[in-house]
Amino acid sequence: MEFDWRQPIQLHGSLTTKDVEESFEDPFAVRLLPDSSRFAAQARFFNLGRSATGGGVFSVYRTNGKQIRVISARAFTPEEGFFYQKKLNHSLASQG
Repeated sequence: MEFDWRQPIQLHGSLTTKDVEESFEDPFAVRLLPDSSRFAAQARFFNLGRSATGGGVFSVYRTNGKQIRVISARAFTPEEGFFYQKKLNHSLASQG
């Protein structure tokens, strides 16, 4: 998928657009559809993935199936890092 960077996004901390793109390429990235009507009404999704440097990136994005438009991105909170690691461990255990 391609990224649409034409719209301004909120990058928090020292994140770059490259970090965000790499987090979507993470083979163990976790993509979620929020169960809140606040987000579902505007078709927003969440992505938790790691960049090539290992930094955890949480992104809120929209997609039309061909392009990803990131709305906001920031580093993982400790809880998000724990959730990501739990999903990663489960994926690795089920492969072995």
